[in-house]
Amino acid sequence: MSRSPRAQAARRSWGDDDSATPILHVDMDAFFASVELLEHPELAGRPVIVGGASGRGVVSAASYEARAYGVASAMSMAEAHRRCPQAVVLPVRHGLYSRVSRRVMDILEQVTPLTEKVSVDEAFLDVSGARRRMGPPVAIARWIRAEVRDRIGVPASVGVAATKFVAKLASSHAKPDGLLLVPADATQDFLDVLPVGALWGVGDKSARALQRWGIRDVRALAATDVRRLEKILGPAAGRHLHDLAHGIDPRPVSPGREEKSVGTESTFFETITDRAHARRVLLDQTHQCAARLRAGELRGRVVVLKARGADFVTVTRSRTLSAPTDLARDLFAVVERLFDALPTPGGGFRLLGVRVEGLARPDDGVQLLLDDDPRRGAPERAADAVRRRWGAGALAPASLLGPPGGPPPDAGAPARHAGRSGAP
Repeated sequence: MSRSPRAQAARRSWGDDDSATPILHVDMDAFFASVELLEHPELAGRPVIVGGASGRGVVSAASYEARAYGVASAMSMAEAHRRCPQAVVLPVRHGLYSRVSRRVMDILEQVTPLTEKVSVDEAFLDVSGARRRMGPPVAIARWIRAEVRDRIGVPASVGVAATKFVAKLASSHAKPDGLLLVPADATQDFLDVLPVGALWGVGDKSARALQRWGIRDVRALAATDVRRLEKILGPAAGRHLHDLAHGIDPRPVSPGREEKSVGTESTFFETITDRAHARRVLLDQTHQCAARLRAGELRGRVVVLKARGADFVTVTRSRTLSAPTDLARDLFAVVERLFDALPTPGGGFRLLGVRVEGLARPDDGVQLLLDDDPRRGAPERAADAVRRRWGAGALAPASLLGPPGGPPPDAGAPARHAGRSGAP
């Protein structure tokens, strides 16, 4: 889910004309935490954090009760514990979330083949071709929410709009567990009431730069000449935000996107300037990717590092391996080299992500590695087995554990109940 600022003024009815709004954005609410509550209904109403148990770990997801205390995904667990010491901490179980995600996506694909899985907990749909069979977009959105709730037991919020960008903004303002339609002719009115920080790519630094020019909301941004925006933010960011402020987003829904890669990324409330913290985030992301590869019986050949600075400049670096792998040790060796060659942007990192492309299955007829010694992957696969039996918190990379000789990882933390966002 998006963690961008929201506007209470946007959480209202904008009309009921959905004739020109074929795009739906379905976003599961606090997905990892919601899935955990299916198995731990006794925790309903309590602040729940899903992530690494040690203070040096990172938050993968937080329930809305925990978010009320300022806990956010990608935050260090030490900071999360400080803000919400009474939270219940549960270990990450990617295999479980992937299985539940697959059931959600199966429901969405019953609606239309034009379904673009963005992440484990969100997807875009183009329902233009489903209207004759299932009715108008809002009726389809209601059906999706009911089916996901009744068949799986987790809440979903849906945004309905003319473009992907506006649909995603709509779903974020429908949360939690809601539906918001933005009719095509109400798009500009909807955007105008939002703070500039609600737009994709506007972090604290960009927002401050705009505020110095008196630009605090999208209404003022849309009224600003694009050449002035280019001077304030740079050519790429200026043009990008000018288009978004007018609801311009020509991107189509692209089915099959997720099948081409496995990845995860995190946008931070506060930019990260500490490279050691950034490295731990990347290590955690790499282990998430490797676990998903192994769960899907996949291996990847191309490793991609994505980083976005406070200045909105996004950089991607990639390297192709000599042979596909599903091991975090192989992937992180590349991620670490790519990161070491990447300077910290001014103002710090606003987003970090790891992605693995060039996927193959061992039975695809693709030569993987002739001298692949199964003993190389034995430790990680053994760790998978331990986590399946005892929970994801049973083992963690040493770099994500507490310092030697220090207090135990859970010192001062609430007791864990045995058995991400996702973000919303």
